[in-house]
Amino acid sequence: MGSMQVNGAATASGASWQARTAPQEKEKENASQDLWEMMKDAKEKADATREKFNSAKPKPRYGDAPLEAYARLARAKRPSEVNAAAGFARRQIARLKAAKQTDPDNAKRIQAAINQLQKAVQRAGKKNRELDREKIEQNRQKKLIQEKKSREARRQKQELLRKQAMRRLRESGYLREAEVDNRMQAHIAAVDMELREQARKLGASIQPSMEAVAQQYAAGAAAPASPEVPPGGEIDVQA
Repeated sequence: MGSMQVNGAATASGASWQARTAPQEKEKENASQDLWEMMKDAKEKADATREKFNSAKPKPRYGDAPLEAYARLARAKRPSEVNAAAGFARRQIARLKAAKQTDPDNAKRIQAAINQLQKAVQRAGKKNRELDREKIEQNRQKKLIQEKKSREARRQKQELLRKQAMRRLRESGYLREAEVDNRMQAHIAAVDMELREQARKLGASIQPSMEAVAQQYAAGAAAPASPEVPPGGEIDVQA
């Protein structure tokens, strides 16, 4: 009889403890679900904000500077115009060096544009020397005409026209070179960006997801502190 009373009392005490803890466990489970929903909403909002910012932000066009520098150099017909084109290239070099410090993601593309601009400055110096020689040859032609040496003057003029045509062809080649390099650098930058995005996604997939963290939290919160003997259920069986 005493054993039956003890078992009955223990069963009643356990049922009473479960009745008291059930609402608490339900409340913890709801809290963990709310936490996971909050974390999910925060991530979605952050992703949406980042995508909106990236789409609204104008993409830098670093390759435009060399194209403009070579276009100015090709149009230049006098040393003053050549010097102006070289000055534009130098200013763009300074600007791009500063941009390289603030935009490390595009450092390679910026450096490629700087390299093209530096070559434009060197080629501007070469064009000035060529213009000086052409001026000397024009003066020589005038002198030959004055000396009644028309045949030699015509020969000198044909040679000068040939050199000028070669120079213009070479300058147009500079511009095409800059265009090809710009397209190539744009392709390389796009590939690098894609690789960085894949690496970011891979890193995020390796880390525990928010859902897994929330589930672990819920499992830990719902775990009973003492599953064998409910609190307050101790019974003296020696009576």
